[in-house]
Amino acid sequence: MNNLKVTVAYLFISALCITTARAQIDTLMVFSKAMNKTIPNLVISPDNYSKEKAEKPVLYLLHGASGNYTDWFAKVPEIQAYANEYDMIIVCPDGDVTSWYFDSPIDSKIQYETYVSKELVESVDKKYNTIADKKGRAITGLSMGGHGAFYLAFKHQDVWGSAGSMSGGVDIRPFPNNWDIAKRLGTYAEHKEVWEENTVINMVYLLNGDLNIIFDCGYDDFFYHVNKNLHEKLVERNIAHDYIERPGSHNWEYWANAIKYHFVYFNDHFDRD
Repeated sequence: MNNLKVTVAYLFISALCITTARAQIDTLMVFSKAMNKTIPNLVISPDNYSKEKAEKPVLYLLHGASGNYTDWFAKVPEIQAYANEYDMIIVCPDGDVTSWYFDSPIDSKIQYETYVSKELVESVDKKYNTIADKKGRAITGLSMGGHGAFYLAFKHQDVWGSAGSMSGGVDIRPFPNNWDIAKRLGTYAEHKEVWEENTVINMVYLLNGDLNIIFDCGYDDFFYHVNKNLHEKLVERNIAHDYIERPGSHNWEYWANAIKYHFVYFNDHFDRD
C-alpha cells in the first residue's frame, strides 16, 4: 500500500479502537524479508484474551481484490462479536490490492504466499498466545481472498487444518484479462503452464484428506460456475467438504451472511486441547 492508504487505515483503526470500549484490536506490523517491506495486519482478540490464559485458535481472514486489511472489520464489524462468541483470534492480513496471494514468478515485490503462510504466521504465534499448530489454525476469505485461502491451505497443509472460501476465484483461467492476474503470473497466452499450475481447481491432487474444507457461492455471482465445478471435482475425487449454494451476488451483503457459517464450521473443527 502507498503511504496515503496506510495513513488512512491507521486513522480508521484508531477511530474504531476509541469507539469500541472493550475491543482488543491491534495493528500488527510485520516485516517481510521476502519483499523487504513492512506490512500492516489487523488482529482482533476476544475480550477475555490474555497472555496468561489458555491458548486461542486463530482464523486468518483474507480480503478481496482492491481491498486491504481493514476491509472485513469496516464492512462486517460483527466479526468482533464472533471472535468473542467463538473465543478465537482473527487476523486480517494486507494482501496488496491484487496480489492474489501468489509468490509471483515475475514480480519480486509480490511474494504473499511466503508472507502469509510463513512470515505472518510465525509473527502472530510469537506475539500472541495461540494454538501454534495447524489444529488451531483456519484460513478463509472472499473473492481473491477465497482463492488465496484455498491456494495457501492446499499448498501448506502443515500450516492450516481448516480452510474456506466465499465467492472465491477458485479457477482463474476463465478470467485471463481481469484483476491484474496477468501481472502476477504473466499472460495466459504466453505462460499457460504457470496459470494451470496456480489455479486452485488444478491443485486438488495436493489434498491428502487432512484438511477441513468449506466453501460457498451465490447463484448470481460471476464465480458461481467455477465454484460448482470445484465442488463436483471434489465429489468425484471423494474428498470430504462442505459446499453451499444460496441466493446472492458478489457483494458485502452476501459475505456478511456467509462468514457466519464459516465461524461455526471452524469452531467445530478446532482442537483446543
